[in-house]
Amino acid sequence: MKLATKDLLRLATIGSVDDGKSTLIGRLLVDTRQLFDDQLDAVAAASEKRGIGDLDLSFVTDGLRAEREQGITIDVAYRYATTPTRKFIIADCPGHVRYTRNMATGASTADLALVVIDVASGLKEQTRRHLCIAALLGVRSIIVAVNKMDMVAWSDLAFQAVVDEIETLSRELGFSSTLAIPVSALLGDNVATDSPNTPWYDGPSVLEALEASEAGSWETAQGARLPIQWVLRQPGGGRTYAGMVSGEAFHVGDMVTLLPQNIETTIRAINFGGEPRLEATVGLAADFDLDDETDAGRGDLIATHPLPLVTKEFEATICWFGEKPFSANGQRLRLKHTTKSTPVRVQAIKGVINIESLSIDEATSLATNEIGLTTLLTSDALVVDDYREDRVTGSFVLIDEVTNATVAAGMIGHASFL
Repeated sequence: MKLATKDLLRLATIGSVDDGKSTLIGRLLVDTRQLFDDQLDAVAAASEKRGIGDLDLSFVTDGLRAEREQGITIDVAYRYATTPTRKFIIADCPGHVRYTRNMATGASTADLALVVIDVASGLKEQTRRHLCIAALLGVRSIIVAVNKMDMVAWSDLAFQAVVDEIETLSRELGFSSTLAIPVSALLGDNVATDSPNTPWYDGPSVLEALEASEAGSWETAQGARLPIQWVLRQPGGGRTYAGMVSGEAFHVGDMVTLLPQNIETTIRAINFGGEPRLEATVGLAADFDLDDETDAGRGDLIATHPLPLVTKEFEATICWFGEKPFSANGQRLRLKHTTKSTPVRVQAIKGVINIESLSIDEATSLATNEIGLTTLLTSDALVVDDYREDRVTGSFVLIDEVTNATVAAGMIGHASFL
C-alpha cells in the first residue's frame, strides 16, 4: 500500500522582511476558515496590545513573543490547512537576513515556494538570496504573490515590472514553473478569492494556484535508500535494521546492498509498527529483516541500484550561517549526514556565488549567509548521492564542535543552475 502523499502539498513562504509573508498566510488561513475562535481572539488581543485597530494577520503565524514585539518573523512557523481538494503544510519562513538559516530549514522539505514581493520595492537582495537557496534545495516551482497592490492603485504596469524581474531570475535559477499573482494580503484580494480590482488579470487566486500545484517532488530520486538509525534485537535472536526510507520504495524479496561494507543480501521481511508489510514507501519509518547476518550499525545504509557513492572526499555547495568566516583554517567542524556524524575539514573553497549575477567569484572564505563551492574531507567514509538525485542522502549540516551550533547547510555536488 502506497502512502497518500500526492494530496499533500508542502510549501514554504519566502522573501524579504516586511514584504508581507506572514500577513498573506494569515489571510489565507482566515479566509479559508482554518482558525478556531480562541486563535482569532489571541490574535485580536495581540493586535490590540500593539495598538493596531484591526486584526494584524501576521500574528496568526508569528507566535513568539519576540516576533510580536518586533513585528518580524524569527522562527519558522508551521501551519496546517485543508481544503476540499488538498492538504497543506505551510512553512512561514523569516525574511530577515539574520535568520537565513531558519529559512533554509523551512524550504528544505518544500515542494513549492510561495514568494512574496512588495510591488513597490521589487526584487530585493534577500529575496534573491532566498530564491537562490530554494533552487539549491531542489525546489522547482514557485508561485509569486506580488503584494501590496492596493498601495500602487492596482497598477498593471507596476505588477508587470515585478513579473519581468522575477521571470528573468527564474530562468537563470532553472525553476520549471513560475506563476505571478497580483494580491493585497491585507485586504484579501486574489488570496482566497478573485478580486474585482484587477480586471486586467485573468489568472488564479493564490489558493487556486496552490490547489492546482504538483506535490511529491521529493519522490523523484532513482534507487531506494534506508540510512540505518537503529539496530533492533529481536526476541529469539536475530537483528533488524530500522530507519526512514528515501528515494524509491523497498519490497520484500528485493536484492539490496549494505554500504559502506558492500555486502549484497535480500530483504526477508519489512516491519512497520510491529506489523509485517510487503512494501516500504518513501517517508516510512520501517525496520528490515535481511537474509544474511551483517555487522551493520547506525550510519550505514541499505540501498538498491543505482548505488550511491562511498567516499571521504567530495564537492559540495555550502550555505554558511556561522558568525565567523568559513575557511580552510583548521576550524573544528563535524559533519552530520543522514544518521552518521564524523569530523570534517575543508580541503578547498573554490568560490562564492554572486547573488546578483549568479556567477562564481573567487574566494578563500565564506562570510555569514554566503553560498560557496567547496571540497570537503571527512574522517569516516560517507555513503552519498548527488543532492539533485536524492535530497536525503545528498544533504548534510556542519556543526561547530566547540559551540555545538549548526553553522552550515550543505548539498553534495554543484547547484543545477551553475
